[in-house]
Amino acid sequence: MASLSERLRPRSLKEFVGQRHLFEKGGTLYYLLKREKPFSLIFWGPPGTGKTTLSYLLGKYFQAHFVAVSAVDTTLKDLKDLIKQAENLKKLGKNTILFIDEIHRFNKAQQAFLLPYVEKELIFLFGATTENPSFEIIAPLLSRVRVLQLYPLEEDEILQLLKRALIDETNGYGTYNYIVKDEVLKTIAQASQGDGRFALNTLEILVEGAIQEGLKEITLEALTQNLLTKPLLYDKSGEEHYNLISAFHKSMRGSDPDATIYWMVRMLEAGEDPLYIARRILICAAEDVGLADPLALVVALSAFKAYEILGSPEGEIALAEAALYVALAPKSNSSYLALKKAKDLIKKTGAQPVPLHLRNPVTALMEKMGYGKDYQYPHDFEHAFVLQEYLPEALKKIIFYQPKEIGVESTFKERLKKLWGKYKGYV
Repeated sequence: MASLSERLRPRSLKEFVGQRHLFEKGGTLYYLLKREKPFSLIFWGPPGTGKTTLSYLLGKYFQAHFVAVSAVDTTLKDLKDLIKQAENLKKLGKNTILFIDEIHRFNKAQQAFLLPYVEKELIFLFGATTENPSFEIIAPLLSRVRVLQLYPLEEDEILQLLKRALIDETNGYGTYNYIVKDEVLKTIAQASQGDGRFALNTLEILVEGAIQEGLKEITLEALTQNLLTKPLLYDKSGEEHYNLISAFHKSMRGSDPDATIYWMVRMLEAGEDPLYIARRILICAAEDVGLADPLALVVALSAFKAYEILGSPEGEIALAEAALYVALAPKSNSSYLALKKAKDLIKKTGAQPVPLHLRNPVTALMEKMGYGKDYQYPHDFEHAFVLQEYLPEALKKIIFYQPKEIGVESTFKERLKKLWGKYKGYV
């Protein structure tokens, strides 16, 4: 028998639940449904949000020949056969919608093969993917389709699906007269994290179990943690990887310790390499904390080494300590800006010659040529400082490092004012 989620697939667009933003005025499907023919589309969203169902319903709406294949087991030869079939149907005035599940698994050659047929509208391509199309779909094909982004279902939408399953007498459990308390349905809806398929599968397990045990009522006691546990959506090479690491870094930069620890644990629980997280903490300590608190880099590096020695779970405590320290530390990106400014200037000015007084007179000839002449040794002067130029002649008095009045760096600013004063513009 088909699963509950399969049996309850809606038979028309009116029965479809979720993705209201696509159907509302201004949404892509609002305008598409007014056309007399479909358009090539990529359905992008997390599992259980209706990508396959919506594709099928649109095919039915446009009365097209609907062919569904999976990118996992579809070859180039299979595609050629499908194109021939579409050509024959086109001659009879029938449009073909080719639905490719997990289209991101197609290689570049397979995607490129589809280009001319999508361009000529010999086929209308419907592709479903959980991965960001910007990363997974070749640019020429992406430019010929519209991307529809599907979002996790809202809690009230999940509840709608669950209640429909309980009253549907043909495909659901309407004939069993089961009592499933609202608190049970709500708990399932919350645990599903917007995944309609997961919610229906959970309900199916509960009801089928109750049937076997001869029960007529399902209560909260039947819901075990194992039954409600849904794996965290994560792909170490996909978009969610970049989304989470970006949120983590930005939370540390933004001095929010709570968000910092949340995103870090999200990644750890999803299976991210802890040393990858440790490297990101190092980057933030150098780039965003910088000289406002130089100790942040020391703490971050120590946490990296601690994890290498301890591993999980103990090493994760060191990562948490470092991440929180970096989040709580004062912030200054002056080091990053100084580095960037120096790189940009070197690209423009090229390799400027080292001033003679800074060159080391290794040989007698070099000394005769003026290498090292007039160099003043700072330790011969009070406070181990003497005013002299260290930059190339063409770049005299250029300032790369601009200290900020934050944390430890504020003392550096005062020191620069005292040492270089008006000579370099530190006023």
